[in-house]
Amino acid sequence: MEAPRLAHAMSSPTSPCEEVIKNLSLEAIQLCDRDGNKSQDSGIAEMEELPVPHNIKISNITCDSFKISWDMDSKSKDRITHYFIDLNKKENKNSNKFKHKDVPTKLVAKAVPLPMTVRGHWFLSPRTEYTVAVQTASKQVDGDYVVSEWSEIIEFCTADYSKVHLTQLLEKAEVIAGRMLKLSVFYRNQHKEYFDYIREHHGNAMQPSVKDNSGSHGSPISGKLEGIFFSCNTEFNTGKPPQDSPYGRYRYEIAAEKLFNPNTNLYFGDFYCMYTAYHYVILVIAPVGSPGDEFCKQRLPQLNIKDNKFLTCDEEDGVMVYHHAQDVILEVIYTDPVDLSLGTVAEITGHQLMSLSTANAKKDPSCKTCNISVGR
Repeated sequence: MEAPRLAHAMSSPTSPCEEVIKNLSLEAIQLCDRDGNKSQDSGIAEMEELPVPHNIKISNITCDSFKISWDMDSKSKDRITHYFIDLNKKENKNSNKFKHKDVPTKLVAKAVPLPMTVRGHWFLSPRTEYTVAVQTASKQVDGDYVVSEWSEIIEFCTADYSKVHLTQLLEKAEVIAGRMLKLSVFYRNQHKEYFDYIREHHGNAMQPSVKDNSGSHGSPISGKLEGIFFSCNTEFNTGKPPQDSPYGRYRYEIAAEKLFNPNTNLYFGDFYCMYTAYHYVILVIAPVGSPGDEFCKQRLPQLNIKDNKFLTCDEEDGVMVYHHAQDVILEVIYTDPVDLSLGTVAEITGHQLMSLSTANAKKDPSCKTCNISVGR
């Protein structure tokens, strides 16, 4: 049986562990420094007989949970009633005292068989480095605790969003996608120097590059998936790509069927906003059986290319017809090289709107539309 969840040591009315620590005063949980020295105002007494955890092991790491176990000497083991766990983001690893007098940062758990699961989106975020140290504790009849010295400090990193979490994001994105509009081309905006470089150094073929860290913090494609970014949104009144761009005054256009067809798979990659009213959806198009396709199959929800809320291709009267969602901005990643000869490059007539750039953009963690109930 899996061990019970740890409770955050905070006695607010909404705390998940209110019943566990209702008799535990703030003064009683001002813990020792990790080097074993008590803080001057600590109400916790040290007791050498309590075993110090050692050989700490972290396993089963997800984006918002992990399992922890350790070894202990058998001496006075039966006196242990609780474990105190000091969990900090790595950049704060030297600060294990309260950040504020009224806001405890420790986790308190009743002594249960190990390994013990630490879970909770209120203190764990995906793809984040943490440090952890442990004390054993014995609760006294007066409600006070005696504690062991701190264990060694262990470092670990939480995981990316799983397919389950991405499916939750996908469902949220579907709610606001809006009606579908026709499209005929994919396009990529860049500076003239970019296309000159592609012609001169890459044999006229645009090459996939590693995706930046824009979007959701837990996205499994950020910093890992290689691809080429394309846009496909159209203006409502013209049915054509907009003339403005945040990425450069030169635009490469390619017929939609050259990139997106029955020989490609389509995946949902992310859903986010940047403190604005409009939202972005990242989709991945990968040729069937390609390295990009294999990468996505393991990590991303796959979409039916004929029937989804964001980007579709279907045959009508022998011709491929394409549609995109009206109410989200689609960013499409194509995972293979693309030869410039398959399309055309021309200068746009609109403005270069840098404010619309999503390069390394930070997602708004407070948006209720595009966040899910795990760490940001």
